[in-house]
Amino acid sequence: MGSGCLKVTKYFLFLFNLLFLILGAVILGFGIWILADKTSFIAVLQMSSPSLKTGAYILIGVGALTMLMGFLGCLGAVNEIRCLLGLYFTCLMVILITQVAAGLVIYFQKETLKEELSRIVGSLIENYDPSNDDERNLQDAWDYVQTQISCCGWAGAKDWESNKILINQSMTEYPCSCSNSSKDFQVDTGFCNLDVPVNGTATYADWPVHEQGCMDSVEKWLKDNLGVILGVCTGVAVIELLGMILSISLCKNIHSEDYTKVPKS
Repeated sequence: MGSGCLKVTKYFLFLFNLLFLILGAVILGFGIWILADKTSFIAVLQMSSPSLKTGAYILIGVGALTMLMGFLGCLGAVNEIRCLLGLYFTCLMVILITQVAAGLVIYFQKETLKEELSRIVGSLIENYDPSNDDERNLQDAWDYVQTQISCCGWAGAKDWESNKILINQSMTEYPCSCSNSSKDFQVDTGFCNLDVPVNGTATYADWPVHEQGCMDSVEKWLKDNLGVILGVCTGVAVIELLGMILSISLCKNIHSEDYTKVPKS
């Protein structure tokens, strides 16, 4: 490879790694967002599912490692350090293989994840208690979901008939966040009283609530966000592959290190 091509490869590798470093920061930020978010459905999953917490920490670790590798790639390209370029290539290959393996695991375990999600929401509805301060953030997050999506329960409003407090109240109360009545718009947490309960008892069919469950809407929300995640991961994978090609090409064409500029003791 001529000196001109070598310089072009070197600076292309530098630019790719600069972009790689930025995308690593995006992945790191996404992982932090999952842990910090308290106002969306992510909060319900994050506080109930250990697997999502683990995934968030993995994203943070991968993002930090990706940023480090981008920095090392820039340093190795600019200074033409063969050992650093070789280490950079090896680490990129390991990261790429790990990402592909993680993607395959998620794809083949999606039904298991769906069942876990249904179990988490079912348990949340059954044990929902506005007076329980220990679970306040989790319950507020679910109320937020029902209010924003205009839905009630997981499969439907009937899910709330399993709630212990509503059973004790003979279903004469209903979740305020499910309400489709304009008078309840100012109250989006806790339980609201029915105006005229029939014979002191009621069923979910008597509640002024949305009939549609949140399952379909939440699945759509997750799929929409999954597209963003996959898009970011695909972009990172392409940059990783290009970085691997450029780094190995540059490494092969750097025949010897120039130590003449190293200060002697």
